Amino acid sequence: MRITVFGATGDVGSRVVTEALARGHEVVAVLRDPARAAAVPAAAEVRIGDAADLDDVVTLSTGQDLVITATRPAPGREHELSGVTAVLLKALAHTGVRLLVVGGASTLVVPGSDGTTLHETPDFPVELRPIARACADQLALCRAETVADWTYLSPPAELVPGERTGTYRSGSDELLTRPDGESTISMEDFAVALLDEAERPAHRRSRFTVVSA
Repeated sequence: MRITVFGATGDVGSRVVTEALARGHEVVAVLRDPARAAAVPAAAEVRIGDAADLDDVVTLSTGQDLVITATRPAPGREHELSGVTAVLLKALAHTGVRLLVVGGASTLVVPGSDGTTLHETPDFPVELRPIARACADQLALCRAETVADWTYLSPPAELVPGERTGTYRSGSDELLTRPDGESTISMEDFAVALLDEAERPAHRRSRFTVVSA
């Protein structure tokens, strides 16, 4: 499979690149800053481009089987996430290439509540509210899209560096927890879930979520 990854040197994107290469896929790692090219595994092809630029996305997705976006705006620029997502959806509706979106957990429904989402809970961290709102807008854009072939993957409450176990549980719109009550997954296993979806699509034009097993 020929896969283009935007945000390829970020916390999640770098693990997605590693997982895809380990499975034998051809990976194009897209960077905005050429100085970060040294962080990309040698087996990946490095290209310079911007997920917010329509022409760049069209060029870097043409002839590919899949685009994965793992971009995240810098603090204070969270509103840019919607613009990037809109460009990706428009470009891929044109090229016909499937899109996997690394999304947020904020819109997942808390189990046992009356439909309260994670970011609506009283103890949701104030400093995370801007990116939570941005991710909610991002998901709404995807759900309104009827031409592009998209899938949106939400992490559980905690997405942290860790180990690759290769196991996880999946769900749809409700926040998942482990038997010990924790809602967490390693970035490595999150990448596993993303590549599993890439290879065996089960959530086309829908959102799903995962948690460590």
